[in-house]
Amino acid sequence: MVLGNNGLTGLLPVNLFRSPSLLQVIVLRNNSFTGELPEVIWSISGLNLLDISQNNFTTELPNFASYDNATAAVLNISGNKFYGSLTTVLRRFSSMNLSENYFEGSVPDFVLGNASLGTNCLQNVSNQRTLTDCVSFYGERGLSFDNFGPPPPESGKSNSNRNRIILAAVLGGAGFIMLLTLFLLLVLRVHTRRRVSHRGIDVGQVCAETTPPSPGLAINFSSLGDLFTYQQLLQATGNFTEANLIKHGHSGDLFKGILESGLPVVIKRVDLQSIKKEVYLSELDFFNRFTHTRLVPLLGHCLEKENEKFLVYKYMPNGDLLSSLYRKINSETDGLQSLDWITRLKIAIGAAEGLSYLHHECTPPIVHRDVRASSILLDDKFEVRLGSLSKFCLQEDDGRQNGITRLLQLPRSSSERGSSDSSTALCAYDVYCFGMVLLGLVTGNLDMNASSETEMKEWLEQTLPYISIYDKELVTKILDPSLLVDEDLLEEVWAMAIMARSCLNLKPSRRPLMRYILKALENPLRVVREDHSSSARLRTTSSRGSWNAALFGSWLRSSSDIAASTTRAEGGADHTSSHKHHSKEIFIFPEPPPQETERLPS
Repeated sequence: MVLGNNGLTGLLPVNLFRSPSLLQVIVLRNNSFTGELPEVIWSISGLNLLDISQNNFTTELPNFASYDNATAAVLNISGNKFYGSLTTVLRRFSSMNLSENYFEGSVPDFVLGNASLGTNCLQNVSNQRTLTDCVSFYGERGLSFDNFGPPPPESGKSNSNRNRIILAAVLGGAGFIMLLTLFLLLVLRVHTRRRVSHRGIDVGQVCAETTPPSPGLAINFSSLGDLFTYQQLLQATGNFTEANLIKHGHSGDLFKGILESGLPVVIKRVDLQSIKKEVYLSELDFFNRFTHTRLVPLLGHCLEKENEKFLVYKYMPNGDLLSSLYRKINSETDGLQSLDWITRLKIAIGAAEGLSYLHHECTPPIVHRDVRASSILLDDKFEVRLGSLSKFCLQEDDGRQNGITRLLQLPRSSSERGSSDSSTALCAYDVYCFGMVLLGLVTGNLDMNASSETEMKEWLEQTLPYISIYDKELVTKILDPSLLVDEDLLEEVWAMAIMARSCLNLKPSRRPLMRYILKALENPLRVVREDHSSSARLRTTSSRGSWNAALFGSWLRSSSDIAASTTRAEGGADHTSSHKHHSKEIFIFPEPPPQETERLPS
């Protein structure tokens, strides 16, 4: 029964539900129905979807449980005037939108984590109505409102003294345990340091798992696009045939589909038997809170099946960067045509805009955690939309660790340094991965992120020596052979290579911030045409005269490294004699201003 968006008014006739056993879907949203919702609806055994949002139903929920455990049924009663407690009738639903009503009291365990609860009168839930609004609503109906729960009882003097003694004992015991733990961890740290070899690529720490929505978090499903039925998605994808399979992603399988309107879409199928439900819930939470033109648009969702959930995205005609860098000229030949330099630079700028939004415009900053060529999606005009958003997490404390955290951080082995299983999320991890993308755009090798750490390390050792701030021609040794560039464009290529190397600094705290990378990509010639000698002098006087001061900070390279790398690049000829007087460090640009330096992740 689908009667949504029809401007229907008055009471909902009970005789519409004379054969309730035949109903699986009831959609009455965006009408003007009033009064009570017929109780027979709640007892329909085969109901998979009940959407009566944005009406004027006003009643309490019946207090009976037709199911002991949750089914795959989806409920949306937002935008009405339901009131009273959340009862056991909700137990059958696996996904609920209960927002914009007047429910009161505490939230049962079977509702926590599965429902959008905003704009109600509930206890211990954020984003609720004001006390005045709730008291007024219940007062108009001759009911009393419990003021978001009874106040805590006052303790007597004797109880207060006893509580102080108990508290002191607990704190004393906890303090002793903490000191003992610190001592043991310090001993373990010293012991481990003697055994672990500090090798590998320190790409920075990232969080262990995608940040799941907290219990009771209000996800506003009405802001997450259209609500699709499973049958609509089956029809759009031809029953999810292999012919429409785009790829197997880490958070679900991606299929191309065509909606009834003719709109092409991409549908992600999340199999909950192999993927945790927190993965798709986190992605819904992300789209519920954040939006930007550089993020792939979410068009809708389908949550009615118990073991499968579906997210519907806008289709990107040019696929991802990994598959678009080289394309067949036509189906009759084996020739490949690569993207020209102007398009590559445009893509780099677009991706930097998206990451800059996540790092600097979101509070707290968002770490993408999966920056690679395959997560950079391209529309028909090669405009960038960042995808693979299911692994995002929040950077805590601006990425800075306090002294105790650094003290207790155990050494990590080579394999752990490049993985995603640390506890603290750093935007510097995204910067490192973006540096790999930039280097791939220069060299044409975009799939190194999918390689093992050993292979990636060897490739970087072979490639990075050809990136020098003193010699533009060196970069031609690693330039993608399919790229045709003139002298001016070669300077832009050179600039991007320098940016890539800066992003790939082994120390996360020395990598540039994304907003400065974006500025550099928008003005690449300023990177290589800056007077380095004069800008280096600025480091001891004033660093405000150059934006790339904050971009690059210092690029550590010993004179021996320069000599060795240039000798290898030139087949043994020594081209570094003019620079051998630099004994320890060469600073490309002045250090970032003090106020910016504090923001660098460490």
